[in-house]
Order: sequence, then structure tokens, then C-alpha cells
Amino acid sequence: MIYLDYQATTPLAPEVRQAMLPWLDHFANPHSPSPAGREAAAAIEHARGQVAALMPDGGELFFTSGATEALNTALRSVRGRIVTLATEHAAVLDTVEWLGAQGQEVDVLPVGADGLVDLDRLRTALEKPTAMVAAMLVNNEIGVIQPVAAIAALAHQAGALMLCDAVQGFGRLDLLEGPDLIACCAHKIHGPKAIGALWVRSGVRLEPLLHGGGQEKGLRSGTLSPMLCAGFGAAAALAAERGAADLAHVRALFALALDTLGEGWTVNGSIAERYPGNLNLRRDGLDAARLLADCRQIAFSLGSACASGSGRPSHVLRALGLSDRDARSSIRLGWGRYTSEEEVRQACTLIRDAALAQQRFAA
Repeated sequence: MIYLDYQATTPLAPEVRQAMLPWLDHFANPHSPSPAGREAAAAIEHARGQVAALMPDGGELFFTSGATEALNTALRSVRGRIVTLATEHAAVLDTVEWLGAQGQEVDVLPVGADGLVDLDRLRTALEKPTAMVAAMLVNNEIGVIQPVAAIAALAHQAGALMLCDAVQGFGRLDLLEGPDLIACCAHKIHGPKAIGALWVRSGVRLEPLLHGGGQEKGLRSGTLSPMLCAGFGAAAALAAERGAADLAHVRALFALALDTLGEGWTVNGSIAERYPGNLNLRRDGLDAARLLADCRQIAFSLGSACASGSGRPSHVLRALGLSDRDARSSIRLGWGRYTSEEEVRQACTLIRDAALAQQRFAA
């Protein structure tokens, strides 16, 4: 199996596995005052520092079960109007839809054909009183990078907070100053699943989503897993060490993939403003679902893994102005640290040949 689904999740790094293994047997509750509990708590604080090292200065990091919980915590703390984008992850869009049903004012802005927000349109939207602007750094489906620093600046000028879903960019791109809240998770940077974090700028006050024992300074009750936290910390430290090399590697694979696939494909979203570990593209008349079945030896996607199986065309591609037909002719390829050039060359050759075969049989 050639794995080209890095936006869905990433392979566990060997260094992360080694950091986690001791905590399989060290079962003490990190919130216990016993010596073993204090040892577990110390490991968690070490991991917190490793993850926080990739965040801007002047804030505090809280561990969560994942980015979905982090985003929900931030959004549901707001008392006022929320402005977000039509291409956001379902963890944001579904939450603001729920808030809207509770009577909270929500404004979902469109994006251009390149997937980018129109900053003038955002500026106009912020003429109305606004409590929060939510925008992701790197889109999980099309890889487009939003101008987060500029969005944050406009939000602050309007007296609003800025929430950034940095899941796909954390540990891969520098997190610029600007956001007041940043959500991330471990399993997109070669760490374990079921652990994420919410970074909160100093002075920002949030309401807890979960109530109970008052862990994480009262913001997130529940017993933390030292093993998962240690894995997240190790993954973050490795990302900090290898970030430049990883980025150069995925850039080379992006160029190789386009060259191997050949003519007849159109990239969805901006090419200039995108993370090169993501290639979302379409081919006229392609049955992408059939292509997926024809290329079973390759793990790739038709869109967000969270929405797979829904049968609905991607909301992100529709937000770009694509028709349902074009959306259903699109595929998403993703690669990263452990993807080889030979794997990309072989996979893209198989995809190209299967797509051409479809075209011949349809003629």
C-alpha cells in the first residue's frame, strides 16, 4: 500500500513511539499527589512545553482530546457574533450552525475561486459588532493557506478575537503572531490520535466545555493521558527539528506528482498560496469514486476523511464555485516526511493510467 492520505492522518514517528512506550506501564494518575502521580505530571508539563514551543509567545497551552474539542471550546465560549469562512472544517461550521440555532449571530463568508478570503469583504463584514473571527491556516481539503495574520489584524481592529484552526499547518509552517486562539492536534504531525491542544493568548478568558475535576486550570476537566501527552510533545519537538527539511521534501514531491500525472488535470485552489504536501485536483469527466476503487493499492481521498461516506460533494470545492460534477471529478493526494519519491512516482503513474483508461472506455 502506498500511503498518500497525510491530510487524514500521518504515520506514527518511531521517535514518538519510543517516547510513549514507558507510559504504557507507568499508570499513575498525573493529578494524584503521590510520587508516581507527580512524575506523570512532570512528563505532561515537559510535553506541554514542547508543544507550546511551536506556538507564538504570550499565551498558555491547554491539552484536549483533539482539535475538535479545542475548536468547540473556543467557539462556544463566545457571547456575540461569529464570522467564519465557507471552507472551514466541519468542527467549525457545524459548531457555528448549532450556535446559530441557539440564537447566536453567525456570518459565513464566501471565498474566491482560489479558496482565499477577500480581505475587503471581511473588512466590510466586520463593520458590524463581532466577537470572534474563525479561519483555518491550511485547508484540510485543498491545502490553501489563508492570510491568517491579516485576518487577525482586521479582527483586532474590529475589537474581535481571532481563532485559528492550525491542524494542517501546525509543525509544518510557522505560526505567525496574530491569532488569539489556536487549535491543533498530534496525529497530523506523526503523533498519536486522541490528543490535541488549544493555545490561548494571555488575557483571553474562556468558558469550559467539560466540567468535572477542574483539570487544566479549570478549562478542561478530565484525567490527562501521560502517554498521549508525551507522544504529542515528542512529535512537536521532532517537527521543530525537521520542519525545514520536511517542507523541502514535500515541495519536491508536489512537483514530481504534477509532472508524473501529466496534462489534463486542474489544481483546485490557489497554487501559489498552498501547503505543498496537499494536491487536490480534478480531471474533466473523471469518476473519482471509481478511480478510488481502481487504485486500491494507493491510499488517497476524495476529500475530508471526516465527511467520507456522506455521498455529498465537498463543501470546500463547492465554495470554490465548482459544480457537483467537477467536485465528483476531484481527488486529494497528500504526502509527508516518510513518503518516498518512488512511491509518488509509482502512485501517480497508476492514477494517471487509470484515469486515461476511464476516458478511453467513455469515448
